[in-house]
Amino acid sequence: MVRTWRPLDGVLLFDKPLELSSNTALQKVRRLYRAEKAGHTGTLDPLASGLLPVCFGEATKFSMGLLDADKSYRATIRLGQTTTTGDAEGETIATRPVSVNTEQVRAVLQRFLGSIQQLPPMYSALKHQGKPLYEYIRQGETVERALREVFIHDLRMERLDGNELDIVVRCSKGTYVRTLGEDIASALGCGGHLIALCRTSIGVFDLGNAYTLPQLEAMDMQQLEACLLPLDCMLQDLPSLELDAIELQRMAQGQRLGKHQYLPQGKLRLYSAGRFVGVGELLGTRLAPSRLLSSVAKNAATPLQTDS
Repeated sequence: MVRTWRPLDGVLLFDKPLELSSNTALQKVRRLYRAEKAGHTGTLDPLASGLLPVCFGEATKFSMGLLDADKSYRATIRLGQTTTTGDAEGETIATRPVSVNTEQVRAVLQRFLGSIQQLPPMYSALKHQGKPLYEYIRQGETVERALREVFIHDLRMERLDGNELDIVVRCSKGTYVRTLGEDIASALGCGGHLIALCRTSIGVFDLGNAYTLPQLEAMDMQQLEACLLPLDCMLQDLPSLELDAIELQRMAQGQRLGKHQYLPQGKLRLYSAGRFVGVGELLGTRLAPSRLLSSVAKNAATPLQTDS
């Protein structure tokens, strides 16, 4: 049967299962919705599960809000064994006895709160000269990497059972939880590696509101579409501005508006007749278009005379 692709706009909160790559999960969801265009906001490794927002159509233009958002994870560290990759996929390179208690763990976790420095792992998708780091290490090469600053907002122990430690963490973008787990285990004096990872939130979005693949596969198209969130759901932390029809037309033609001095500097959500139309940016006293819906640009009429 030939699949008919269709234009579709919206955001789906998807609960990615283990073993699927983020791209494979994305393609499975895209086929269910028969969407012409789709993308995800933040890769999860195949051995990680959890929240993976999927953006359809025009929503891909406005995913920057989620890419920059704080994220929360639940992770399990196997203490006493270090591996080549920092997770269960790697080979064991060292084994040490484990003798830690909850008081020691809590004291160590406190040391990782706030701003910390991380060395990006070689087994990561971070690119060097256009090529992911994991491709270098697979060829037996190691690339010099710079430390990067990340921020740990919250870090707590959920369970300590023998050589397994469960933690929950809320962190800034760019944080490698695998590296965090290794560093915690090293600080405990026994080493360790990550054996489970689940992303539980991104910004204001929570895994509890996400849909699993079996749930989606059991729905008809009307039910699937009812699961989608609106385009502006990823931008709710931005201030909003209502434009009249003439202002919207001018912005669609690339012009700047000059009467919004009372607004905060930076990005703004734009609406017209109560409908979300895109994102603008206030630069000084001039409001410039940043990203507008394609339909807005297409409906731009003949050029208007610009302001002096």
